[in-house]
Amino acid sequence: MAATVFLVEDDDAIAETLQEHLCRAGFTVDRASDGLQALRHDRPFDLLLLDGMLPGADGFEVCRHFRQAQPQLPILMLSARNSEAHRVLGLELGADDYLVKPFSMLELVARVRGQLRRLAHWRALPQEGQVLRVGPFELQPQSRALRRDGGQAHVLPLREFELLQFLMRHPGEVFSREALLRRVWGAGFDGYEHTVNSHINRLRNRLEDDPRQPRWLQTVWGAGYRLSADAP
Repeated sequence: MAATVFLVEDDDAIAETLQEHLCRAGFTVDRASDGLQALRHDRPFDLLLLDGMLPGADGFEVCRHFRQAQPQLPILMLSARNSEAHRVLGLELGADDYLVKPFSMLELVARVRGQLRRLAHWRALPQEGQVLRVGPFELQPQSRALRRDGGQAHVLPLREFELLQFLMRHPGEVFSREALLRRVWGAGFDGYEHTVNSHINRLRNRLEDDPRQPRWLQTVWGAGYRLSADAP
């Protein structure tokens, strides 16, 4: 079955163009024209394509809502705001990717396909994958469930899971932001270093007692990040 993209865009001309290209690429498209309508949407879909500036409820609020409600959902934000602060905010609230208008429709479709490929790859994993353990943390690859000291499980958004899984497979090793972009996001990802920073910050909120003074997911100044197997 064709994957369904839920498109939230208040500019009708832009929405029509996006829908036309997505349908031509083989996707089914549902649409909403404002944030409140998006928040009331109750039909299943596979990817959220979301404008950052919306009437009713802005795109950042919508992003936060769907990330909390559906941790596995791929979210791609669109915005005319090219400032670094808005990109970082979108990523901090749970967006997996961020495109600034104007953008190439070919690039948009490629990024949608890339997000859905990652989701399909995860869904195809065996039900019982090898559990990763580093320090007090346990990560179940198939369910993306993170536990600390055998406590309550928290399901991670897909990109956070991929980043933590990579670091747990290389405990104690230091990776620069550029290396993490290449190894986790992929060589074809036209990203920027704050993408990594935002996801590191979100993981610290899950792993650390005090994210401002991280003991496990450490910054190695001038070099990058590492996941320590033994906190100081």
